[in-house]
Amino acid sequence: MRSFFRTVTDWHRWLGASGESRAAARAVTGASNLLFLFIVTSGFYLWWPRSWTRNSLRAVTWFRRTQGGRARDFNWHNVVGLWSALPLFVVVLSAVVISYAWASNLVYRLAGEEPPAQQQRPGPPAGGGQQQGAAASVPLEGLDALLSRAEGQVEGWRSITLQLPTKPDAPVTFAIDRGNGGQPQLRSQLTLARATGEVVRWEQYSNNTLGRRVRSWLRFAHTGEVYGLLGQTVAALASAGGALLVYTGLSLALRRLFAWLSRRRALAAARVEPSPAE
Repeated sequence: MRSFFRTVTDWHRWLGASGESRAAARAVTGASNLLFLFIVTSGFYLWWPRSWTRNSLRAVTWFRRTQGGRARDFNWHNVVGLWSALPLFVVVLSAVVISYAWASNLVYRLAGEEPPAQQQRPGPPAGGGQQQGAAASVPLEGLDALLSRAEGQVEGWRSITLQLPTKPDAPVTFAIDRGNGGQPQLRSQLTLARATGEVVRWEQYSNNTLGRRVRSWLRFAHTGEVYGLLGQTVAALASAGGALLVYTGLSLALRRLFAWLSRRRALAAARVEPSPAE
C-alpha cells in the first residue's frame, strides 16, 4: 500500500518522473495549476445566469431529472461547478503557491513581509559519509529527560518529533503536534538546552508572522488536512467534482462540435442539391 500511494504521489507531483526529469515535469504540473486556476475563476462568470428567475436558478444550482444527453451534462456541469468552486479555488490556489517560488514569495509580500531566503537541500558530504558519522557520534544520554520535559509542555499532544543534534552541546529541538500532522495551527516547537534542560526557545503558531501563518495554512489547505477529517473530506469531494467537470465539459464540447459539423454537412448538401426547375 505504501508503494502504491507513493506512486500516486509521484504522478501527482512529477507525472511519475524521477531524477533530473522531475524539474521538467514539475514545470508542466505548475503550468497546469495556473491554467486550472483560470478555469475555476472564469467558470463562475460562465455560470452566472442570464436571467435570475426561479427556473433558471434551479437549472444551475441543483440536480434535475432529465432524459439524459446534453440537458443532463449541462445540469451536472453547472451544479457540481457551483458547489465545488470555492474548495477547488483554495485547492488550486494553494497548488500554485506550492509550485512557484514567486507565488510563495507573493504571500509574504502581501502580508507586508520580506520573503524568507530559499533554502537548498545539502548534497552528500564530500568525505563520503563523514557528516552521517559525525551525527552518529553524538551521545544520546539525557535525551529521555528532555523528552519528558517536552511531553509536559503541551497537554493533549499526539506526536513529538526529535531532531537529533549534530554536536554534543547543541540545543535539542522537539516538534510537538496536537493534530493529525497537517494542521500547522496545532504545531509548536520547543528547544531545550542539552545540559540543563532549560527552555531556549518556545515557538507556537500564533507567535509566527502573518505571512508565515498564511503560507503554512496554504500548504495544508491544499489537501484539506488543515481542518482535519472534515477538511480532507471536502477536498476529496471537490477533487472528485473536478473530475466530473472534466467529463461533462468534454461531453458538452463534443456535442457542440458534432452539432456544428452536422449543420455544415446539411448546408453543403443543400447547396449542391439541384433545384426542381433544373
